[in-house]
Amino acid sequence: MKNITISKLKKSLSGKSENDLLEEIIVLFKKIPQVKEYYTLTFSEEGEELILGKYKEIITNVFFPKRGYGKARLSVAKKAINDFKKISDKPSLLIDIMLHYVEQGVNFTDQYGDIDSPFYISMEKMFEEALRLSEKYNLLSFFKKNCEGIVNGACDGWGFKDSLSETYDEFFDTDITIQ
Repeated sequence: MKNITISKLKKSLSGKSENDLLEEIIVLFKKIPQVKEYYTLTFSEEGEELILGKYKEIITNVFFPKRGYGKARLSVAKKAINDFKKISDKPSLLIDIMLHYVEQGVNFTDQYGDIDSPFYISMEKMFEEALRLSEKYNLLSFFKKNCEGIVNGACDGWGFKDSLSETYDEFFDTDITIQ
C-alpha cells in the first residue's frame, strides 16, 4: 500500500465541507493523544504549563522515580524530548525541556555518584544543542541563569564540569564563576 502524499491529502480535503473538516479534526483529537497535546499547547492558556510539565515529569521520573532508585534510562528521557519536539513549535519550550534533561542528569550524579562516560557525553551534547538553539532564537540571556546553575552543579567526573564550562564560555561573553 502506497502512502498518501500531501498533495493527495490536500485534494481529498478540499472537497470536504467546513463541517466535515471540523469533524475530522475532532476524531483525530479523540483518537491520537499527540493531536490532543498539540491543540492543548496551541489553544489552551495553561496548555504550555500542563504539557511541558507532563514531559518534564517523564524525564524527572527516569532519574528520580517516585519509588526506588533512578535507572537513568537516557533513551526514555530523549524520547520524551523528541516527542515534545513533534508537538511544540516554540523554541523556548524545547530549550527548557532540553535543559531540564541536563539538570536532572547533574542532580543524578550528585545523588548517585560518578556515572560512565556515555552518560556525561549525552548530557554535554544536549547542553550544547540547547545553547545552539538559544543562540539561534536569541534566547541566551533568558536561559543564562539555568545554564550557570547546571555548570555550577556539575560534578568533576570524566571532565564533565570542565566540558560544560567550556560550552558555556563558548556561548556567553562572560566566563562563569565556577563554584
